Amino acid sequence: MIGLIATIIIMILIFGLLGWAIRYKKAYFLISGFESRSEEEKQELIENGLPQKTGGLLLLTAAVMLLLLPLLCTPFKYAIEFQFGGMLVFLMGGVIYLSKYEVPRKRKRSYMISISLFIAVVGSITALTLYSYQGYQLIVKEEQFEITGMYGDEWRIKDIKKVELMETMPQVKAKTNGVGLPTLSKGHFKVKDYGSSLLFIQKEASPYIYIELEDRKIFINDKNSNKTREWFQQLKEKAENTK
Repeated sequence: MIGLIATIIIMILIFGLLGWAIRYKKAYFLISGFESRSEEEKQELIENGLPQKTGGLLLLTAAVMLLLLPLLCTPFKYAIEFQFGGMLVFLMGGVIYLSKYEVPRKRKRSYMISISLFIAVVGSITALTLYSYQGYQLIVKEEQFEITGMYGDEWRIKDIKKVELMETMPQVKAKTNGVGLPTLSKGHFKVKDYGSSLLFIQKEASPYIYIELEDRKIFINDKNSNKTREWFQQLKEKAENTK
């Protein structure tokens, strides 16, 4: 969490400094594509107020992110999504609004590009987030067990070295390749005392199943504790019968 807060603070500083430089120091060269314009277009854009308002948009974005920052220190589960989602919608929505200050002959094209970009980026992130929140199942078969969904796979039951039911999840130290959401950890993480591990964890939903394979360590549970215990019994019995 400290690393996340530090990252957001750095982003706030970057947006704030860029906005201040553009808005108050007339550092218009910091705006993408501005320097490649003709002198006539540059002057027209300045008269329309586009570069000045671009700086203002960056400053406002920094202010919004700063106002939302305390949410990360509250029990609100979706503070991260609210922070980055708010930033994205505010910033990209502002870019669409600023198209009205484009030179008249390029205004329609600017609207089309900014709206298309907004739809593509917001749509892609929304789809990825929804896909990340999709559930998973632990399915015990005759010789394999499978974990479905993103980051899921099949493993041989005879490769299981240990199956344990834990009431407390060990500390997750870092994400290496996965999805870390307020209520869910899915993918590859580093876990204290266990090292690199594959997680399918519903946070604050004890108990947790620990599966140790020849070359993999897995933690998995379900929101429903009874379902988690059912998975554990099925996998433990199958592993014992396979030996």
